[in-house]
Amino acid sequence: MSKIPATVITGFLGAGKTTLIRHLLQNAKGRRLALIINEFGDVGVDAELVKGCNDEACPEDDIVELANGCICCTVADDFLPTMMKLLDRPNPPEHIIIETSGLALPKPLVKAFQWPDIRTRATVDGVVALIDADAVAAGRFATDEAALAAARAADPTLDHDSPLEELFEEQLACADMVVLNKTDLVSPDALKAVEKQVDAETRPGVKIIRADHGAVDIAALLGITAAAEDDLDSRRSHIDDGEEHDHDDFDSFVQTGGEVPDLDALLARMGEVIATHDVLRIKGMVAVAGKPSRLVIQAVGPRIQHFYDRAWKGDEARRTSLVVIGQKGLDRAAIEAELGTVIA
Repeated sequence: MSKIPATVITGFLGAGKTTLIRHLLQNAKGRRLALIINEFGDVGVDAELVKGCNDEACPEDDIVELANGCICCTVADDFLPTMMKLLDRPNPPEHIIIETSGLALPKPLVKAFQWPDIRTRATVDGVVALIDADAVAAGRFATDEAALAAARAADPTLDHDSPLEELFEEQLACADMVVLNKTDLVSPDALKAVEKQVDAETRPGVKIIRADHGAVDIAALLGITAAAEDDLDSRRSHIDDGEEHDHDDFDSFVQTGGEVPDLDALLARMGEVIATHDVLRIKGMVAVAGKPSRLVIQAVGPRIQHFYDRAWKGDEARRTSLVVIGQKGLDRAAIEAELGTVIA
């Protein structure tokens, strides 16, 4: 019996993983896909965004969500049982896509494929690292890191790289392919510099491809046949060096509410909140007054993108739900109060 291939898609907060996966689902060309989403936060907004695709290649029953816990830290409790359920289905998927949270280390997840019950039935076709080319070109990983750099400089006890840098290095070191996303926002010379930087962090032979808005040919991403679980030693990790991985450097919360009377006012207020409170990311769904479709919002640093993805269903409550992610110490009360002025 041939093994079912699985592709692990990793990348920092806001790199565009959800957009890339939506593109994959919409261009699956009849291939039966299953999707495991590892969300960071209390509400799985990413799963809802992907379900808006309404694509036959991956019906909603084949989208499995792991919430409240990083997939690399909850492998035994969450990921392995989920994989077994997919593999045990009477009509199992042809390919499994695993989207990690922006905070997950890929190597422990790949190692999970050595589990006896999984090893004979599934294989890691490839680890794909998605990189925000615009952010890296500006010397960041996902957004403005000036505050983090200042804090590090002011703390004489810090003698190691920041967690953000370690995560960036981990994802590239484990990758079989790197997708430089948002290249439309970067000049040709800057893009070459980013590629050089990324190439220095990857293993020999790893391909680097360019993309805008996550538009990558499915044939390029699926079918790498890396069998990554058999190649762990070449994928260097800080964990291997005895360094600890800690997610306590991040805070997140979910702001919910009713309809938004004025979309422009919401976007303006979000921009103010992001700048004032050093927010890394805001994402979610918005109910806009008078509009039959729900609005998807994706904010990464100062960039705020939005689009209507599908009509509200008859039995759905028209609610607004936004996940706010930032460095440890987010002033939740202040952010909720400020956003609350433009959400009913």
